[in-house]
Amino acid sequence: MSAIDIERVIGEITPALLHGRIQKIHQPVDRMLILAIRSPGETHRLLVSCEPETARLHVSFHPAPNPARPPSFCQFLRAQIQGGRLEDIRQLDHGRIVTFLVSTRHGSRTLVCALTPPGTNILVLDERGHILRDLNGQRHIAGQPYEPPPERGDAWTQERCRAVALPAVDERFPLSRAIEAHYHDKERTLTESRSKTQRLRVLRKSLAKTLRRIEALRQDLAKAAAYRDYARYGELLKANLQSVTPGMEAITLVDYYDPALPEVTLPLDRAKSALSNMSDYFKKHRKHLSAERELPPRIARAEQDVDAMRREITSIDEGTWTAPPATGSALSKNDITGGTSTENRRGPFRRFRSADGLPIFVGRNAQENEELTFGLAKGDDVWLHARGSPGSHVIVRLGKGTDLPRETLQDAATLALLYSDLKKSGKGDVIHTRRKWVKKAKGQARGAVIVTQEKTISVKLDRQRLAALKERQK
Repeated sequence: MSAIDIERVIGEITPALLHGRIQKIHQPVDRMLILAIRSPGETHRLLVSCEPETARLHVSFHPAPNPARPPSFCQFLRAQIQGGRLEDIRQLDHGRIVTFLVSTRHGSRTLVCALTPPGTNILVLDERGHILRDLNGQRHIAGQPYEPPPERGDAWTQERCRAVALPAVDERFPLSRAIEAHYHDKERTLTESRSKTQRLRVLRKSLAKTLRRIEALRQDLAKAAAYRDYARYGELLKANLQSVTPGMEAITLVDYYDPALPEVTLPLDRAKSALSNMSDYFKKHRKHLSAERELPPRIARAEQDVDAMRREITSIDEGTWTAPPATGSALSKNDITGGTSTENRRGPFRRFRSADGLPIFVGRNAQENEELTFGLAKGDDVWLHARGSPGSHVIVRLGKGTDLPRETLQDAATLALLYSDLKKSGKGDVIHTRRKWVKKAKGQARGAVIVTQEKTISVKLDRQRLAALKERQK
Protein backbone atom coordinates (compact mmCIF):
# COMPACT_ATOMS: atom_id res chain seq x y z
CA MET A 1 0.00 0.00 0.00
CA SER A 2 1.18 3.50 -0.74
CA ALA A 3 0.87 6.37 1.70
CA ILE A 4 -2.09 7.59 -0.36
CA ASP A 5 -3.86 4.24 0.01
CA ILE A 6 -3.28 4.32 3.76
CA GLU A 7 -4.61 7.86 4.05
CA ARG A 8 -7.78 6.90 2.19
CA VAL A 9 -8.34 3.78 4.26
CA ILE A 10 -7.88 5.65 7.53
CA GLY A 11 -10.44 8.18 6.39
CA GLU A 12 -12.84 5.32 5.68
CA ILE A 13 -12.43 3.28 8.86
CA THR A 14 -11.92 5.98 11.49
CA PRO A 15 -15.60 7.00 11.88
CA ALA A 16 -16.61 3.35 12.47
CA LEU A 17 -13.74 2.32 14.78
CA LEU A 18 -13.00 5.43 16.85
CA HIS A 19 -14.03 5.12 20.53
CA GLY A 20 -14.77 1.41 20.04
CA ARG A 21 -13.49 -1.23 22.46
CA ILE A 22 -10.92 -3.82 21.46
CA GLN A 23 -12.78 -7.02 22.32
CA LYS A 24 -10.39 -9.61 20.96
CA ILE A 25 -6.95 -9.83 19.36
CA HIS A 26 -5.84 -12.64 17.07
CA GLN A 27 -2.56 -13.40 15.31
CA PRO A 28 -3.57 -15.91 12.61
CA VAL A 29 -0.08 -15.97 11.05
CA ASP A 30 3.31 -14.73 12.15
CA ARG A 31 3.08 -11.17 10.79
CA MET A 32 -0.63 -10.42 10.80
CA LEU A 33 -2.94 -9.11 13.52
CA ILE A 34 -6.72 -8.93 13.59
CA LEU A 35 -8.38 -6.68 16.18
CA ALA A 36 -12.10 -7.16 16.83
CA ILE A 37 -13.34 -3.65 17.70
CA ARG A 38 -16.81 -3.23 19.13
CA SER A 39 -18.70 -0.03 18.36
CA PRO A 40 -22.32 0.61 19.37
CA GLY A 41 -24.39 -2.10 17.67
CA GLU A 42 -21.62 -3.63 15.56
CA THR A 43 -18.18 -5.26 15.61
CA HIS A 44 -15.51 -4.74 12.95
CA ARG A 45 -12.33 -6.72 12.29
CA LEU A 46 -9.31 -4.50 11.71
CA LEU A 47 -6.57 -6.37 9.82
CA VAL A 48 -2.93 -5.23 10.01
CA SER A 49 -0.39 -7.16 7.95
CA CYS A 50 3.37 -6.60 8.24
CA GLU A 51 4.35 -9.05 5.52
CA PRO A 52 6.83 -7.02 3.42
CA GLU A 53 5.16 -8.00 0.12
CA THR A 54 1.57 -7.44 1.32
CA ALA A 55 1.87 -4.89 4.13
CA ARG A 56 -1.52 -3.23 4.63
CA LEU A 57 -4.35 -2.34 6.99
CA HIS A 58 -8.09 -2.34 6.40
CA VAL A 59 -11.37 -3.68 7.73
CA SER A 60 -11.57 -7.41 6.97
CA PHE A 61 -14.71 -9.30 6.00
CA HIS A 62 -13.42 -12.86 6.03
CA PRO A 63 -12.57 -14.69 9.27
CA ALA A 64 -9.04 -16.10 9.44
CA PRO A 65 -8.11 -19.43 11.10
CA ASN A 66 -6.28 -18.98 14.39
CA PRO A 67 -3.70 -21.21 16.10
CA ALA A 68 -4.89 -23.28 19.04
CA ARG A 69 -2.49 -21.35 21.28
CA PRO A 70 -1.80 -17.67 20.54
CA PRO A 71 1.81 -16.63 19.87
CA SER A 72 3.62 -14.75 22.63
CA PHE A 73 3.27 -11.34 20.95
CA CYS A 74 -0.48 -11.85 20.67
CA GLN A 75 -0.62 -12.81 24.35
CA PHE A 76 1.30 -9.65 25.22
CA LEU A 77 -1.11 -7.48 23.24
CA ARG A 78 -4.08 -9.11 24.93
CA ALA A 79 -2.57 -8.34 28.33
CA GLN A 80 -1.78 -4.74 27.38
CA ILE A 81 -4.61 -3.39 25.19
CA GLN A 82 -7.46 -5.92 25.01
CA GLY A 83 -10.54 -4.34 26.55
CA GLY A 84 -9.13 -0.85 25.96
CA ARG A 85 -10.87 1.97 24.12
CA LEU A 86 -9.53 3.21 20.78
CA GLU A 87 -9.06 6.94 21.26
CA ASP A 88 -7.22 8.02 18.13
CA ILE A 89 -6.01 6.77 14.73
CA ARG A 90 -3.24 8.79 13.12
CA GLN A 91 -1.02 8.60 10.04
CA LEU A 92 2.44 9.97 10.81
CA ASP A 93 3.64 12.65 8.40
CA HIS A 94 1.37 11.33 5.63
CA GLY A 95 3.59 8.25 5.42
CA ARG A 96 3.14 4.52 5.93
CA ILE A 97 3.28 4.52 9.71
CA VAL A 98 -0.06 4.45 11.50
CA THR A 99 -0.59 4.78 15.26
CA PHE A 100 -3.56 3.64 17.32
CA LEU A 101 -3.91 5.31 20.72
CA VAL A 102 -5.68 3.04 23.22
CA SER A 103 -6.76 3.87 26.76
CA THR A 104 -6.37 0.80 28.98
CA ARG A 105 -6.38 -0.14 32.66
CA HIS A 106 -2.58 0.20 32.54
CA GLY A 107 -2.79 3.74 31.19
CA SER A 108 -2.48 4.84 27.58
CA ARG A 109 -0.84 2.50 25.09
CA THR A 110 0.09 3.21 21.48
CA LEU A 111 0.12 0.55 18.79
CA VAL A 112 2.54 1.60 16.03
CA CYS A 113 2.06 -0.14 12.69
CA ALA A 114 5.07 0.51 10.45
CA LEU A 115 4.06 -0.59 6.94
CA THR A 116 7.21 0.56 5.19
CA PRO A 117 9.14 -2.36 3.58
CA PRO A 118 11.54 -3.87 4.28
CA GLY A 119 11.44 -2.85 7.96
CA THR A 120 7.77 -3.56 8.57
CA ASN A 121 6.94 -3.96 12.24
CA ILE A 122 4.33 -3.50 14.96
CA LEU A 123 5.38 -1.88 18.24
CA VAL A 124 3.68 -1.28 21.57
CA LEU A 125 4.52 1.98 23.37
CA ASP A 126 3.79 3.04 26.94
CA GLU A 127 2.34 6.41 27.95
CA ARG A 128 5.82 7.99 27.69
CA GLY A 129 6.29 6.76 24.12
CA HIS A 130 8.87 4.16 25.15
CA ILE A 131 8.90 0.77 23.44
CA LEU A 132 7.50 -2.12 25.49
CA ARG A 133 7.75 -4.82 22.83
CA ASP A 134 7.72 -5.27 19.05
CA LEU A 135 6.58 -7.96 16.62
CA ASN A 136 10.10 -8.51 15.29
CA GLY A 137 11.40 -9.50 18.73
CA GLN A 138 14.16 -6.87 18.94
CA ARG A 139 14.91 -7.09 22.65
CA HIS A 140 17.60 -4.40 22.53
CA ILE A 141 15.06 -1.66 21.72
CA ALA A 142 12.78 -2.41 24.69
CA GLY A 143 12.64 0.59 27.04
CA GLN A 144 13.93 3.03 24.43
CA PRO A 145 11.87 6.00 23.16
CA TYR A 146 10.30 5.35 19.78
CA GLU A 147 11.67 7.34 16.86
CA PRO A 148 9.89 6.91 13.50
CA PRO A 149 12.29 6.04 10.67
CA PRO A 150 12.53 8.52 7.80
CA GLU A 151 10.28 7.81 4.83
CA ARG A 152 11.90 7.01 1.47
CA GLY A 153 11.84 9.44 -1.42
CA ASP A 154 9.01 10.03 -3.87
CA ALA A 155 10.76 8.10 -6.66
CA TRP A 156 10.87 4.94 -4.57
CA THR A 157 7.22 5.42 -3.61
CA GLN A 158 6.17 5.75 -7.25
CA GLU A 159 8.17 2.74 -8.41
CA ARG A 160 7.55 0.32 -5.54
CA CYS A 161 4.35 1.41 -3.84
CA ARG A 162 1.82 2.50 -6.43
CA ALA A 163 -1.67 3.18 -5.15
CA VAL A 164 -4.06 0.25 -5.40
CA ALA A 165 -6.65 0.69 -8.14
CA LEU A 166 -9.98 0.68 -6.32
CA PRO A 167 -13.19 0.16 -8.30
CA ALA A 168 -16.36 1.88 -7.26
CA VAL A 169 -18.30 -0.35 -4.89
CA ASP A 170 -21.78 0.50 -3.64
CA GLU A 171 -21.19 -0.96 -0.15
CA ARG A 172 -19.89 0.09 3.24
CA PHE A 173 -16.08 0.18 3.49
CA PRO A 174 -15.55 -0.01 -0.30
CA LEU A 175 -11.81 0.69 -0.03
CA SER A 176 -11.29 -2.10 2.49
CA ARG A 177 -13.28 -4.54 0.35
CA ALA A 178 -11.28 -3.68 -2.76
CA ILE A 179 -7.93 -3.92 -0.94
CA GLU A 180 -8.83 -7.30 0.56
CA ALA A 181 -9.79 -8.63 -2.88
CA HIS A 182 -6.65 -7.13 -4.43
CA TYR A 183 -4.30 -8.87 -1.99
CA HIS A 184 -6.16 -12.18 -1.76
CA ASP A 185 -4.64 -13.83 -4.86
CA LYS A 186 -1.24 -12.25 -4.31
CA GLU A 187 -1.11 -13.53 -0.74
CA ARG A 188 -2.10 -17.04 -1.80
CA THR A 189 0.65 -17.11 -4.44
CA LEU A 190 3.22 -15.81 -1.97
CA THR A 191 2.14 -18.38 0.62
CA GLU A 192 2.56 -21.22 -1.86
CA SER A 193 5.97 -19.92 -2.93
CA ARG A 194 7.14 -19.52 0.67
CA SER A 195 5.83 -22.97 1.51
CA LYS A 196 7.93 -24.54 -1.25
CA THR A 197 11.02 -22.52 -0.35
CA GLN A 198 10.67 -23.30 3.33
CA ARG A 199 10.03 -26.97 2.64
CA LEU A 200 13.09 -27.17 0.38
CA ARG A 201 15.24 -25.60 3.10
CA VAL A 202 13.91 -28.06 5.69
CA LEU A 203 14.45 -31.02 3.36
CA ARG A 204 18.03 -30.09 2.54
CA LYS A 205 18.87 -29.55 6.19
CA SER A 206 17.19 -32.82 7.19
CA LEU A 207 18.88 -34.67 4.33
CA ALA A 208 22.34 -33.50 5.39
CA LYS A 209 21.60 -34.36 9.02
CA THR A 210 20.30 -37.82 8.12
CA LEU A 211 23.31 -38.57 5.92
CA ARG A 212 25.61 -37.61 8.80
CA ARG A 213 23.61 -39.86 11.12
CA ILE A 214 23.89 -42.79 8.69
CA GLU A 215 27.65 -42.31 8.47
CA ALA A 216 27.94 -42.17 12.26
CA LEU A 217 25.84 -45.33 12.64
CA ARG A 218 28.00 -47.16 10.11
CA GLN A 219 31.14 -46.10 11.96
CA ASP A 220 29.65 -47.35 15.24
CA LEU A 221 28.80 -50.64 13.56
CA ALA A 222 32.32 -50.97 12.21
CA LYS A 223 33.83 -50.24 15.64
CA ALA A 224 31.57 -52.79 17.30
CA ALA A 225 32.57 -55.42 14.72
CA ALA A 226 36.07 -55.35 16.21
CA TYR A 227 34.59 -56.90 19.38
CA ARG A 228 33.14 -59.94 17.57
CA ASP A 229 35.64 -62.40 19.14
CA TYR A 230 35.76 -60.79 22.58
CA ALA A 231 33.45 -63.37 24.18
CA ARG A 232 36.02 -66.04 23.32
CA TYR A 233 38.83 -63.87 24.66
CA GLY A 234 36.88 -63.38 27.88
CA GLU A 235 36.46 -67.13 28.26
CA LEU A 236 40.19 -67.64 27.67
CA LEU A 237 40.98 -65.10 30.39
CA LYS A 238 38.43 -66.73 32.69
CA ALA A 239 40.26 -70.04 32.37
CA ASN A 240 43.62 -68.37 33.03
CA LEU A 241 42.88 -65.78 35.74
CA GLN A 242 45.63 -67.19 37.93
CA SER A 243 48.17 -66.42 35.20
CA VAL A 244 47.36 -62.69 35.19
CA THR A 245 49.55 -60.70 37.58
CA PRO A 246 49.15 -57.03 38.53
CA GLY A 247 50.72 -54.57 36.07
CA MET A 248 50.57 -56.87 33.02
CA GLU A 249 49.84 -55.06 29.75
CA ALA A 250 49.18 -58.24 27.72
CA ILE A 251 49.04 -62.00 28.05
CA THR A 252 49.63 -64.71 25.46
CA LEU A 253 47.34 -67.73 25.68
CA VAL A 254 46.57 -70.85 23.65
CA ASP A 255 43.24 -70.47 21.86
CA TYR A 256 41.78 -73.90 22.53
CA TYR A 257 38.53 -72.84 20.76
CA ASP A 258 40.47 -73.07 17.47
CA PRO A 259 41.30 -76.65 16.35
CA ALA A 260 44.75 -75.45 15.25
CA LEU A 261 45.43 -74.28 18.85
CA PRO A 262 47.15 -71.00 17.86
CA GLU A 263 48.51 -68.58 20.40
CA VAL A 264 46.66 -65.30 20.86
CA THR A 265 47.93 -62.18 22.64
CA LEU A 266 45.27 -60.29 24.61
CA PRO A 267 45.87 -56.64 25.63
CA LEU A 268 45.21 -55.90 29.31
CA ASP A 269 44.59 -52.73 31.32
CA ARG A 270 47.50 -52.73 33.77
CA ALA A 271 45.49 -50.64 36.26
CA LYS A 272 42.76 -53.28 36.51
CA SER A 273 42.57 -56.68 38.09
CA ALA A 274 42.37 -59.92 36.13
CA LEU A 275 38.64 -60.14 36.90
CA SER A 276 37.99 -56.58 35.69
CA ASN A 277 39.90 -57.21 32.46
CA MET A 278 37.84 -60.32 31.87
CA SER A 279 34.61 -58.35 32.50
CA ASP A 280 35.73 -55.69 30.00
CA TYR A 281 36.06 -58.29 27.26
CA PHE A 282 32.57 -59.65 27.93
CA LYS A 283 31.14 -56.12 28.08
CA LYS A 284 32.63 -55.20 24.70
CA HIS A 285 31.25 -58.36 23.18
CA ARG A 286 27.78 -57.44 24.47
CA LYS A 287 28.25 -54.06 22.81
CA HIS A 288 28.98 -55.88 19.55
CA LEU A 289 25.81 -57.97 19.88
CA SER A 290 23.70 -54.91 20.69
CA ALA A 291 25.11 -53.00 17.71
CA GLU A 292 24.51 -55.91 15.33
CA ARG A 293 20.92 -56.11 16.56
CA GLU A 294 19.98 -52.40 16.69
CA LEU A 295 22.09 -50.48 14.18
CA PRO A 296 21.26 -52.15 10.83
CA PRO A 297 17.46 -51.49 11.18
CA ARG A 298 18.15 -47.87 12.12
CA ILE A 299 20.45 -47.46 9.12
CA ALA A 300 17.82 -49.00 6.84
CA ARG A 301 15.08 -46.65 8.14
CA ALA A 302 17.36 -43.64 7.72
CA GLU A 303 18.21 -44.68 4.14
CA GLN A 304 14.48 -44.93 3.36
CA ASP A 305 14.05 -41.39 4.69
CA VAL A 306 16.96 -40.22 2.51
CA ASP A 307 15.31 -41.71 -0.59
CA ALA A 308 11.98 -40.06 0.29
CA MET A 309 13.60 -36.66 0.86
CA ARG A 310 15.53 -36.84 -2.40
CA ARG A 311 12.35 -37.70 -4.31
CA GLU A 312 10.55 -34.76 -2.73
CA ILE A 313 13.41 -32.36 -3.53
CA THR A 314 13.23 -33.52 -7.15
CA SER A 315 9.46 -32.92 -7.24
CA ILE A 316 9.95 -29.36 -5.92
CA ASP A 317 12.64 -28.66 -8.53
CA GLU A 318 10.38 -30.02 -11.27
CA GLY A 319 7.32 -28.07 -10.09
CA THR A 320 5.21 -31.15 -9.31
CA TRP A 321 5.42 -30.89 -5.51
CA THR A 322 2.45 -31.18 -3.18
CA ALA A 323 2.63 -31.36 0.60
CA PRO A 324 2.86 -35.05 1.58
CA PRO A 325 0.66 -36.51 4.33
CA ALA A 326 2.00 -36.77 7.87
CA THR A 327 3.85 -39.98 8.66
CA GLY A 328 5.63 -41.48 11.61
CA SER A 329 9.03 -41.39 9.93
CA ALA A 330 11.62 -38.64 9.96
CA LEU A 331 9.36 -36.79 7.53
CA SER A 332 7.01 -35.74 10.30
CA LYS A 333 4.13 -33.30 10.10
CA ASN A 334 6.33 -30.55 11.51
CA ASP A 335 8.91 -31.19 8.78
CA ILE A 336 6.24 -31.15 6.08
CA THR A 337 4.98 -27.75 7.18
CA GLY A 338 8.49 -26.47 7.63
CA GLY A 339 8.05 -26.25 11.37
CA THR A 340 4.96 -24.02 11.28
CA SER A 341 2.94 -25.87 13.88
CA THR A 342 1.98 -23.89 16.96
CA GLU A 343 4.62 -25.59 19.08
CA ASN A 344 7.40 -24.87 16.59
CA ARG A 345 6.44 -21.23 16.16
CA ARG A 346 6.55 -20.59 19.89
CA GLY A 347 10.14 -19.79 20.62
CA PRO A 348 13.43 -21.37 19.62
CA PHE A 349 13.51 -23.92 22.47
CA ARG A 350 15.39 -27.18 22.06
CA ARG A 351 12.92 -29.83 20.94
CA PHE A 352 13.06 -33.59 21.38
CA ARG A 353 10.77 -36.59 21.09
CA SER A 354 10.67 -39.11 23.91
CA ALA A 355 10.86 -42.87 23.38
CA ASP A 356 7.05 -42.82 23.63
CA GLY A 357 6.77 -40.14 20.93
CA LEU A 358 5.84 -37.26 23.26
CA PRO A 359 7.26 -33.76 22.62
CA ILE A 360 9.86 -32.48 25.09
CA PHE A 361 10.88 -28.79 25.16
CA VAL A 362 14.07 -27.49 26.84
CA GLY A 363 14.84 -23.82 27.51
CA ARG A 364 18.25 -22.47 26.49
CA ASN A 365 18.46 -19.51 28.92
CA ALA A 366 16.51 -17.65 31.61
CA GLN A 367 14.37 -15.81 29.06
CA GLU A 368 13.47 -19.03 27.25
CA ASN A 369 12.85 -20.82 30.55
CA GLU A 370 10.24 -18.22 31.46
CA GLU A 371 8.63 -18.22 28.01
CA LEU A 372 8.57 -22.02 27.97
CA THR A 373 7.07 -22.44 31.44
CA PHE A 374 4.65 -19.52 31.46
CA GLY A 375 3.99 -19.13 27.74
CA LEU A 376 4.05 -22.44 25.90
CA ALA A 377 3.31 -24.93 28.67
CA LYS A 378 -0.23 -25.87 29.70
CA GLY A 379 -1.40 -26.72 33.20
CA ASP A 380 -1.36 -30.49 32.74
CA ASP A 381 2.07 -30.58 31.10
CA VAL A 382 4.93 -31.97 33.19
CA TRP A 383 7.66 -29.56 34.33
CA LEU A 384 11.17 -30.76 35.29
CA HIS A 385 14.34 -29.15 36.64
CA ALA A 386 17.60 -30.32 38.19
CA ARG A 387 17.26 -30.11 41.98
CA GLY A 388 19.27 -27.36 43.67
CA SER A 389 21.23 -26.43 40.56
CA PRO A 390 20.99 -23.77 37.83
CA GLY A 391 19.71 -25.27 34.61
CA SER A 392 17.05 -25.48 31.94
CA HIS A 393 13.34 -25.75 32.44
CA VAL A 394 12.04 -28.89 30.72
CA ILE A 395 8.42 -29.37 29.62
CA VAL A 396 6.75 -32.59 28.48
CA ARG A 397 3.55 -31.93 26.51
CA LEU A 398 0.71 -34.13 27.80
CA GLY A 399 -2.98 -34.33 27.10
CA LYS A 400 -5.42 -33.59 29.91
CA GLY A 401 -5.83 -36.58 32.22
CA THR A 402 -2.82 -38.34 30.71
CA ASP A 403 -0.18 -39.98 32.91
CA LEU A 404 3.51 -39.56 32.14
CA PRO A 405 5.04 -42.79 30.76
CA ARG A 406 8.08 -44.06 32.63
CA GLU A 407 10.43 -43.94 29.64
CA THR A 408 9.36 -40.38 28.83
CA LEU A 409 10.03 -39.38 32.44
CA GLN A 410 13.54 -40.88 32.19
CA ASP A 411 14.15 -39.08 28.87
CA ALA A 412 12.96 -35.70 30.16
CA ALA A 413 14.85 -36.06 33.46
CA THR A 414 18.02 -36.96 31.54
CA LEU A 415 17.67 -33.74 29.51
CA ALA A 416 17.06 -31.70 32.68
CA LEU A 417 20.28 -33.12 34.12
CA LEU A 418 22.23 -32.71 30.87
CA TYR A 419 21.34 -29.01 30.58
CA SER A 420 22.19 -28.14 34.17
CA ASP A 421 25.30 -27.54 36.26
CA LEU A 422 25.06 -31.17 37.42
CA LYS A 423 26.14 -32.36 33.98
CA LYS A 424 29.81 -32.63 34.98
CA SER A 425 29.06 -35.08 37.78
CA GLY A 426 26.99 -37.22 35.42
CA LYS A 427 24.29 -37.87 37.99
CA GLY A 428 21.86 -36.04 40.25
CA ASP A 429 18.26 -35.54 41.35
CA VAL A 430 15.60 -34.02 39.12
CA ILE A 431 12.27 -32.68 40.41
CA HIS A 432 9.08 -32.97 38.38
CA THR A 433 5.50 -31.79 38.80
CA ARG A 434 2.56 -30.58 36.75
CA ARG A 435 3.04 -27.14 35.24
CA LYS A 436 0.05 -25.80 37.20
CA TRP A 437 2.05 -26.25 40.43
CA VAL A 438 4.86 -23.97 39.20
CA LYS A 439 4.57 -20.25 40.01
CA LYS A 440 6.76 -17.24 39.28
CA ALA A 441 8.98 -16.17 42.15
CA LYS A 442 8.08 -12.51 42.67
CA GLY A 443 10.99 -10.13 42.94
CA GLN A 444 13.48 -12.77 41.80
CA ALA A 445 15.51 -13.08 38.62
CA ARG A 446 13.82 -14.07 35.38
CA GLY A 447 13.16 -17.80 35.26
CA ALA A 448 13.08 -18.20 39.05
CA VAL A 449 10.06 -20.23 40.21
CA ILE A 450 8.34 -21.66 43.25
CA VAL A 451 7.41 -25.34 42.92
CA THR A 452 4.89 -27.34 44.95
CA GLN A 453 3.75 -30.96 44.92
CA GLU A 454 7.01 -32.01 43.27
CA LYS A 455 8.46 -35.49 43.09
CA THR A 456 12.10 -36.46 42.74
CA ILE A 457 13.85 -38.91 40.44
CA SER A 458 17.55 -39.82 40.54
CA VAL A 459 19.18 -39.82 37.13
CA LYS A 460 22.49 -40.84 35.60
CA LEU A 461 23.59 -39.67 32.15
CA ASP A 462 23.28 -42.78 30.00
CA ARG A 463 25.11 -42.66 26.67
CA GLN A 464 22.65 -44.87 24.83
CA ARG A 465 19.67 -42.82 26.03
CA LEU A 466 21.43 -39.57 25.11
CA ALA A 467 22.27 -40.92 21.65
CA ALA A 468 18.65 -41.94 21.10
CA LEU A 469 17.42 -38.49 22.24
CA LYS A 470 19.90 -36.74 19.97
CA GLU A 471 18.64 -38.80 17.04
CA ARG A 472 15.08 -37.69 17.84
CA GLN A 473 16.04 -34.03 18.29
CA LYS A 474 14.32 -31.58 15.94
